[in-house]
Amino acid sequence: MHEKFMAAALKEAELALREGEFPVGCVIVENTNVIAQGRRVNSFVGNELDHAEMVALRSLHTKFPEAAQKDLTVYATMEPCLMCFAALLLNNVKTIVYAYEDVMGGGTTLPLNLLKPLYSGMEVEIIPGIMREESLKLFKKFFEEDQTGYWCDSYLAEFTLKQ
Repeated sequence: MHEKFMAAALKEAELALREGEFPVGCVIVENTNVIAQGRRVNSFVGNELDHAEMVALRSLHTKFPEAAQKDLTVYATMEPCLMCFAALLLNNVKTIVYAYEDVMGGGTTLPLNLLKPLYSGMEVEIIPGIMREESLKLFKKFFEEDQTGYWCDSYLAEFTLKQ
C-alpha cells in the first residue's frame, strides 16, 4: 500500500525535476484515496515557502476545507523539514511516510514531548525509507545537473552524491 502512494509522490517529484525544481513531491491520502498533491515550486528563486507539502496542504484546503478534521496520511519523497512537519501536524496528519531522509533539515525526529503544549500532546507515526532508492536517484540527478545552484554546496548535496 505504501509503495502505491509513494509512487504517486514520486511522479510529482519527477514533474518538479523536469521543471528544474528541487525534486520533492507529496500526496495527501485519506483512507485509500489521494485527495491532494503537490510538488516543489519556486526553488530556483530562493523561495522557501513553496515546499511540496505546503503546496499539497494549500490544495487540500481549497478542495476539501473540512479535511483537517479527518486523519490524514502524507507521502513525501523527502523527509519534511521543520516548517512542513509542524504544518502537517497542525493539519491533523497522523502518519508521515517519506522516501529519502533530509540529513540537513529534516524535522521528523523533533521530540514533540519537549515542546510547548500545542505540540507536546500530538502523536504522529513516521515511516521512513519507502522507495528511498527511487527518490535518491531524482536527488542525485538534480545535484549533478542543477544549473540554479539550489543547495548545491550544502551538506545535503554532498551526502546525496556520495550515496
